[in-house]
Amino acid sequence: MTMRTSELLENSCGYLLQELQMIWDEVGEDQFEREKVLLDLQQECLEVYRGKVDHANMARAKLHQELAESESEFTHLLLALGERSLPGRPEKKAGTLKQQLESITPALREMRLRKQERMNQFRAVQGQIQKIQAEIVGRSEYDDSTASVIVHENDISQKKLEEYQTELQRLQSEKSDRLQRVERCISTIHDLSAILGMDSSMIITRIHPSLNELCGIAKNISNDILAKLNSTIVSLEEEKQKRLQKLHHLGKALTDMWNLMHTPERDRQLFFHVTDLLSVSTEDALFKTGRLALNIIQQAEAEVRRLDQLKASKMKELFLRKLSELKEICNTSHMEIPPQPDMDYIIDLINTGEIDHANLLRSTDEQISKAREEASSRKAIMEKVEKWMLSREEERWLEEYSRDENRYSVSRGAHKNLKRAERARITVCKIPDMVDSLIAQTKAWEEQRKKVFLYDDVPLLAMLEEYNLLRQEKEEDKQRQRLEKKKVQSQVAVEQKNKSSSRLSTSRRHIPNRSLNGSLGNASPLHRRLSVATPQLANDNAASIHQFKADLP
Repeated sequence: MTMRTSELLENSCGYLLQELQMIWDEVGEDQFEREKVLLDLQQECLEVYRGKVDHANMARAKLHQELAESESEFTHLLLALGERSLPGRPEKKAGTLKQQLESITPALREMRLRKQERMNQFRAVQGQIQKIQAEIVGRSEYDDSTASVIVHENDISQKKLEEYQTELQRLQSEKSDRLQRVERCISTIHDLSAILGMDSSMIITRIHPSLNELCGIAKNISNDILAKLNSTIVSLEEEKQKRLQKLHHLGKALTDMWNLMHTPERDRQLFFHVTDLLSVSTEDALFKTGRLALNIIQQAEAEVRRLDQLKASKMKELFLRKLSELKEICNTSHMEIPPQPDMDYIIDLINTGEIDHANLLRSTDEQISKAREEASSRKAIMEKVEKWMLSREEERWLEEYSRDENRYSVSRGAHKNLKRAERARITVCKIPDMVDSLIAQTKAWEEQRKKVFLYDDVPLLAMLEEYNLLRQEKEEDKQRQRLEKKKVQSQVAVEQKNKSSSRLSTSRRHIPNRSLNGSLGNASPLHRRLSVATPQLANDNAASIHQFKADLP
């Protein structure tokens, strides 16, 4: 209240009090009543003042609370939005409460708008995250509205929003990857179904209706669907492999029977689409549509049954061909051939019809298979045996060549024999290691097979050991011959040395001392005899050494 208002109030109260005094004087009111009335007036004035002061206090407290709440909300919004400071944020001033409240209200309104905008961003991002998560787990009933999204208002900072956006990008990438995997699986199922002659649309619809392109709804990309797709692919691959193996077996059977019965080419062409698969594996991508369909397998099975019936009528001819094949395998690998009386007995049974044709062919095929398998296991040893045989031929030729006294004569072809002899000596030097390797390999083969390795009905180890004994005996004979030659050469050398010494002593007795000290231009007879005798002795020794080397293998 201003000073002028206070003065007016005091004047008004004083005028009224004077007027009341005049009334009391005129009435004759006693002093006690007058004091009582004045006391009541004073009390009533105090109560009115107190009411006004209390109302003013309540209004001030409300303004303080509003200001505190505004500042608290402003601070909370700053923290929630993750902003420590805000450009244009009002500073706390020393003005009245209304002035302070009026200064913070626009900034608070702006912060509330920013909060609402940020909340909308959070709802949009979290809604997309929840939608993709629902798609990944396979919940097709997910509500796409953002009203159901719960946003935590205490943390709506830009950093938190970026975390949600990063999570959304990761989920979008995972969704894209899952969609690609689903598409690849569907494409693979289409390809396998086409090869197997199956309806791919029905197979895919059984996995989940959303995978069918005609369905028109979003594809289910859950782990369960991916697992079912992979399981379907595995089962189709297994079916593909089973059918291919079956067609391999049928194609092999057709080829074998065609070859056995000399089927003409025009009859074979009807099933070339089956026999062509013999060179195709399950990993190859060269299959055409319907190449492994069930009707193809059924047609091939029917043809195999027909050829089986036809084959029974040509049993004897087939058996003789297989027997010839078995003998060829045995002869090539120098294995034991089935006894002829047993074969004759089987042919008699075929003629009388007292033998099961299918079992006979199966048994013969098994014998051929075993013979091939054994021939394959003997292959490495047989190759070394052949090399050993050739080396022995070279060894025998070298022995005959070494015994030829005219081998050094100048004649047509002598230089070729010399070259062959050098090569033969190199080959012969390798024979001991070759034989040792053959013995070790043969023993390992016999240990593994629990049987004796026969070469033309003779144990190979016995042949090799016998060869080693003969070679050892030859080496011992050569050693003895070398020792005898050395003794003879030593005796010849001693005799020549004695003869030379005796000539030298005789010459010294007849030569004057001055001739021994003569110049080089006047050589003595002793020097001339030594110069003549020494080359002759050197030639004799060289011939003996050359002869000794030639006798070596």
